[in-house]
Amino acid sequence: MTNQPRPQADVPPAPELFTWEFATDPYPAYAWLREHAPVHRTELPSGVEAWLVTRYADAKEALADPRLSKNPAHHDEPAHAKGKTGIPGERKAELMTHLLNIDPPDHTRLRRLVSKAFTPRRVAEFAPRVQELTDQLLDRFAQRGEADLIHDFAFPLPIYAICDLLGVPREDQDDFRDWAGMMIRHGGGPRGGVARSVKKMRGYLLELIHRKRAELPARPAPGEDLISGLIRASDHGEHLTENEAAAMAFILLFAGFETTVNLIGNGAYALLTHPEQRDRLQRSLTGVDGDRSLLETGIEELLRYDGPVELATWRFATEPLRVGGQDIATGDPVLVVLAAADRDPARFADPDVLDLSRRDNQHLGYGHGIHYCLGAPLARLEGRTALATLLTRLPDLRLAADPAELRWRGGLIMRGLRTLPVAFEPERPDAGPARV
Repeated sequence: MTNQPRPQADVPPAPELFTWEFATDPYPAYAWLREHAPVHRTELPSGVEAWLVTRYADAKEALADPRLSKNPAHHDEPAHAKGKTGIPGERKAELMTHLLNIDPPDHTRLRRLVSKAFTPRRVAEFAPRVQELTDQLLDRFAQRGEADLIHDFAFPLPIYAICDLLGVPREDQDDFRDWAGMMIRHGGGPRGGVARSVKKMRGYLLELIHRKRAELPARPAPGEDLISGLIRASDHGEHLTENEAAAMAFILLFAGFETTVNLIGNGAYALLTHPEQRDRLQRSLTGVDGDRSLLETGIEELLRYDGPVELATWRFATEPLRVGGQDIATGDPVLVVLAAADRDPARFADPDVLDLSRRDNQHLGYGHGIHYCLGAPLARLEGRTALATLLTRLPDLRLAADPAELRWRGGLIMRGLRTLPVAFEPERPDAGPARV
């Protein structure tokens, strides 16, 4: 499996990038780039020019290269100030100092402070709450016979889960859902809506930090929420500023919900459009032997096949370097295309085939290197729980729209559906034991 260049006479025309047609199915365009322009300079919809890295080996190398900084100070400052890179509104809201914008040693220090919340043990302890949330959301529509899986299920589940982990009181979580809804719409909401939501979220987080600091007990309770843990670390010499604490809580919420929304949404869509694979998974989940191994490998395959993060977040060259044989100048933005790398035939056999039992699957869906997604264990737990519960409680789940009519959200980094209408046989009120 190698990427052999074609003879020049056989080269098809370069594909158009970042159109609505491209958003629906970017994989043919990425295949062209992998073969003919694996490190490709292009103008993004924002007007910023950046390099796209599309081959697996180059992508993995770039993700771990310390010369590619996460700090936007290494780029053209006005571009970031105008919201053309990074998260809209984060600079004005003073939420810049978070894990997606910094390098070691600050990155090492801040990541260490929050990593304890996402250890395998802590995530396993959180599993019953994720199942409870999943069932509560399903209970709201299971007797209707129809639903929008994005709005009714994939979107609220990770919002409520990450709010619980952060320590946002239950009575305030619907506000977070509203703000997050505006952020996830990207260009689909009112002008300036994302920046306003970011500002409101920052104001709330600062107020919550003040409140929790005033009420913080002398000793941490088992399973202490993450914001209290950040405050405690700051008060014990870790030098975490108030803005850093707010920015950390903000990025954990922002990065922790949209990736999981898309994992559940894209995963459900892939299963519904690949009935043979979906049937395999259902048989595995409902089999007498209770074998759930296909669910484990299946989540990894769904992450590889059509993952939630299309492009890794921004990186900027701190010095001249070469990536994939291409010269990159100091200050140039570099975007690693995870979706293209994870369908590279030089790394994966039959990369355009969905195979839930795929074993050799070292995909880059959650990145690589020191910036590997901190919340990946939680996202995997939520994805497994959500899809397994859907397929067991609603066994005849089916698409209620022509796939060609579905629309994917605009935006550079994430890949996800706007809506996912489904139909199913309504669940009987007496179908099982009452759920909390």
